[in-house]
Amino acid sequence: MAVASLSLQNLARNYGKVRAVDDLSLEVPDGAFVTLLGPSGCGKSTTLNLIAGLDKPDGGKILLGERDITITPPNERRMAMVFQNYALYPNMTVFDNIGFSLKLRHRPNAEITARVTAVAEMLDIAHLLQRKPSMLSGGQQQRVALGRALVKEPLVFLLDEPFSNLDAALRARMRTEVKHLHVRLGTTSIFVTHDQEEAMTLSDLIAVMRDGKIVQFGPQAEIYGKPRNEYVATFVGKPKMSLVEGTLEHRSDEVDFVGPGIRIGLGKKAALGLRDGSWTSVSLGVRAEDVRIVSKEASMNPGSFEASVQLLEPIGSDTFVELAVGPAAIIARVNPDLPLEIGQLVRAEMLPNRIHLFERKNGERINA
Repeated sequence: MAVASLSLQNLARNYGKVRAVDDLSLEVPDGAFVTLLGPSGCGKSTTLNLIAGLDKPDGGKILLGERDITITPPNERRMAMVFQNYALYPNMTVFDNIGFSLKLRHRPNAEITARVTAVAEMLDIAHLLQRKPSMLSGGQQQRVALGRALVKEPLVFLLDEPFSNLDAALRARMRTEVKHLHVRLGTTSIFVTHDQEEAMTLSDLIAVMRDGKIVQFGPQAEIYGKPRNEYVATFVGKPKMSLVEGTLEHRSDEVDFVGPGIRIGLGKKAALGLRDGSWTSVSLGVRAEDVRIVSKEASMNPGSFEASVQLLEPIGSDTFVELAVGPAAIIARVNPDLPLEIGQLVRAEMLPNRIHLFERKNGERINA
């Protein structure tokens, strides 16, 4: 079987004075589903276009296995791309749209029919083969776009925000279908999105991008659980991580976080994994699921704090509670049956082994 690992080595792309891709390097293992995640303008779509050969880099290399494909034409890269707007030919039937690349390669009609039919059955659109795109729903058009990519039997799938034109329910269903498809085929896939929920549910590996660079690359659990800096911490996760500004005080081998209106005992320095340093200006980060509201009698430990309920956001299975602590706001995820009222004073605590600490000057993580 052909090796479909992908290596991006010091890629650069400039548009005038704008550095869209800035010395970017990335190793994509064979068969992995990798997502390029970031806000609009971070360079993720440009990177995908460079991989596809739709754009040319100003520097660096692209290797498919051991083959340098940096200047290889798109049709010779054995890649298939699924676009945001589907890019279907409106005057062609579904059958002809899916089989168009095979016709361009002058494959026998019997082979085209067999491969198009097989792909259509896999995607549950065999009954739509004689329709034209205007007669299809958004989800059906997306399946046709996927089918057109699948029929090429590519080494690498490239997906550029393919669900952004779909409603929320259909997006969720298409995510599931694409995940099943990837598991079944095992083809190397590069997915571009600004939606961190899509990245978290689909990916084996996530590359978080900012200003043309990869800020952090790793498994979903690492990106979510051990963000390298404040940017990753607040970009990934819904609701986003709460941050409280303050400083660290040391008592023997114990560490306290102290901020306006809050003092929290973080436990022993060794258990916290705190890097050496004075850390006079830090941000403490905590995710909503790692904050608990407890009774005053149950928790007066050094890790608890008093807060005021400012906002309640019920979402069915949970309720998000915005807690005011001095000038800071901390979000907690609680059981919807917990009786709470706006303005109520409560006692809360953070799970000590789920605390994130960042140096405010550069935003970098300072604890393990």
